[in-house]
Amino acid sequence: MIFRHPPRLAAVLAVAFSLAAAVTTRAGRIEFTEYDLPNGLHVILAPEHSAPVVASYMLYHVGSKNERPDRTGFAHFFEHLMFEGSDNIPRGRIDKLVSGAGGNLNASTSYDRTDYYINVPSNQLELALWIESERLLHGKVEQIGVDTQRQVVKEERRRSYDNQPYGGLLEELSKEIFAGSPYAWVPIGSVQYIDQATLDEFRGFYHEFYVPNNATYVLAGDFDPATARQQVETYFGPIPRGQGDILRPEVKISPQTKEKTVNVEKQNTPLPASLHAWLAPTETDPDSYAVDLLTNILATGRSSRLYRRLVDQEQAAVQAQAFPYLLENAGMIGVFAIGNRGVTLDKLDSLISEEVASVKKDGVTEEEYQKALNSKQSELASSYGTMLSRARALGDFHVFYHDTNKVNNELDDYLKVTRDDLKRVANKYFTDTGLNVVHYPVPTAAKPVAAR
Repeated sequence: MIFRHPPRLAAVLAVAFSLAAAVTTRAGRIEFTEYDLPNGLHVILAPEHSAPVVASYMLYHVGSKNERPDRTGFAHFFEHLMFEGSDNIPRGRIDKLVSGAGGNLNASTSYDRTDYYINVPSNQLELALWIESERLLHGKVEQIGVDTQRQVVKEERRRSYDNQPYGGLLEELSKEIFAGSPYAWVPIGSVQYIDQATLDEFRGFYHEFYVPNNATYVLAGDFDPATARQQVETYFGPIPRGQGDILRPEVKISPQTKEKTVNVEKQNTPLPASLHAWLAPTETDPDSYAVDLLTNILATGRSSRLYRRLVDQEQAAVQAQAFPYLLENAGMIGVFAIGNRGVTLDKLDSLISEEVASVKKDGVTEEEYQKALNSKQSELASSYGTMLSRARALGDFHVFYHDTNKVNNELDDYLKVTRDDLKRVANKYFTDTGLNVVHYPVPTAAKPVAAR
């Protein structure tokens, strides 16, 4: 996800949010109600009275995959633009209103979604409702805001992508694995397209995607459900439904027929790095749970296979990681290693390939399997410790899994995974022809230029 700025937590709420985390981790089942307003807005209410705080979470089902190839970066740009203000909130006041009330706020953008959250003391719930309803009904899309945020987005790209070692790794990978699909570009987009876009184009994007029937609104925390329901109706009920159908692009990725290798030569690469990645299932595919556990076994923690082999035994790498990056309509699974100084990329490739081949041939041990399950159980047990994490999970399961109650039974899907499943998905997705390799070689010293 691309975050607008680091979350700011008012000191007055620090103790309250810590208490919420401690209590809700042990709370067990998450109770909630959900319903639709006539305009199509899906609402989820999850009361929890352990601390006097409320998380307001708005999820719009629009991300970078909804963009045109010649207008990438729109979804992320709007994440910034929606902090400009509204017809009834002056420019630059949204942040100040929330922080002045003792709360904090932020937003993020991914391939599939754009979301906004506001954490407030429970007696300031109406402030959050008002701000989100204003963004939905009266969001400011005017030239001064567009010009301002153009510069902000450019600087974010330079800071987080262009000037960071390995900063463009996901971008390079997406171009290869998701070639020919709307996932082929990353949410940050391309600066030139944001510069080329007109004000009318931005307004068109807002009116198409920032509509109630493309949004899910979640409240989690200390509130009275009956009162909150009335307030939601008051603030969001009058907002008209969007006109026409929401663009849901078809994602078709042609099967890869041979291994592909890309060299990314940048002057700020400090150490050699290699990433091996393959096309993977979607986030809701039954295989996704086995893929998640498999990456845990490969490279999560110092006892993982890749860390032990590459870092401890061979001392060829300073870091080794594996990741599943599973999306709504596609996914990727990758193995990434940063080598020690002087280690060749061929050496890193060889070690990674050997470990991948081993898990395909022999599967995983019982000890590795149990460790991965225990790790996942621990992760899920503590993953909803704040009201915001709870609200996010509820919205996510509704929009992408069409099953909000999955928040209470997700662990069951992991417990169904067997060692045979892990070996099966390793052979299914770690194919030779489906391999994509991204190399980051260390630049050679520049040759001196002879004087004329």
